[in-house]
Amino acid sequence: MLVNGVPYRTIWLADDRVTVEIIDQTKLPHEFKIEKLESVFAVANAIKNMLVRGAPLIGATAAYGMALGIKDDPSNDNLKKCYDLLLATRPTAVNLRWALDDLRTILTETPVGDRKNVAYKRATDICNEDIDICSNIGEHGSLLIKDIYDKNNNKTVNILTHCNAGWLATVDWGTALAPIYKAFDAGVDLHVWVDETRPRNQGASLTAWELGQHGVPHTIIVDNVGGHLMQHGHVDIVITGTDRTTYTGDVCNKIGTYLKALAAKANNVPFYVGLPSPTIDWTVEDGVKDIPIEERDQHEVATMRGKLANGQMVDVQITPDASISKNFAFDVTPRHLITGLITERGISKANAQGLRALFPEYL
Repeated sequence: MLVNGVPYRTIWLADDRVTVEIIDQTKLPHEFKIEKLESVFAVANAIKNMLVRGAPLIGATAAYGMALGIKDDPSNDNLKKCYDLLLATRPTAVNLRWALDDLRTILTETPVGDRKNVAYKRATDICNEDIDICSNIGEHGSLLIKDIYDKNNNKTVNILTHCNAGWLATVDWGTALAPIYKAFDAGVDLHVWVDETRPRNQGASLTAWELGQHGVPHTIIVDNVGGHLMQHGHVDIVITGTDRTTYTGDVCNKIGTYLKALAAKANNVPFYVGLPSPTIDWTVEDGVKDIPIEERDQHEVATMRGKLANGQMVDVQITPDASISKNFAFDVTPRHLITGLITERGISKANAQGLRALFPEYL
């Protein structure tokens, strides 16, 4: 996608074809900074501290992390150390484990002397595959938006999204936002309600930024406005992303997604999820019971980061000194609240039968 008119991915190899470069998303929207990652430790830090975030991008970054980690020491012992280090960074996003398992399997079967080149090639392939997957999600999902547009006699389609599931959360295009970009580019008159998404404000800072870069009309709202908008007919469809989806259709996504789904169900607003297949966990049946929910530092709740009038970036404490905070990063939306799952192979009902029909290789 474009940044000030220049095409970018969220992650790429530097000119030396060894160093990995990323967009430091902790600096957005006020500063566009490219960060160089030269070791597996730098990659682990980038994932854990959310310089990169979003399940697909976490997976792609971890794949390059494995390549960086074994480039000078491709031994089995070091391969395991790199795998363990990266796997421990974020417990909820299943793409992380998927990418690491993929690299570990391939590299274990590769002669030690060839592992560096194979690792870099596979990481690059994962990035390219992610772009194709997200583009296809966009094609399928855009048909939903176009259908609403046609049925409403070409009136503006109002879409609500939560957190950031755009191109910044993937290698390119995004999951929840890909249908929006595809429909917008096709001439559909649309508008996006952007949840701010406390505590890290990924909606207000990242989703709004990338929609603005693409010229998509949008409005930032506080997290609790969505239900009010739905009650008054100002939301035609909700589309979110997902960090892990069970094979039965339960969706784990940014904290607050569950409440949006409840409000959508109560107001007969269709609720869809952009779901790339690497985000499906084929080993988990009950999302509420079995998906581990990451709990992050309470500092993220107690403070907010912003720009002063002089341009200086500061963290400001908003809670009493003696108060403690809890910071659950994700929640699980049960399948019965979800209208459909938008995958790269088509749109599925949120159940095992629907997903297995699209992905029979996992039967």
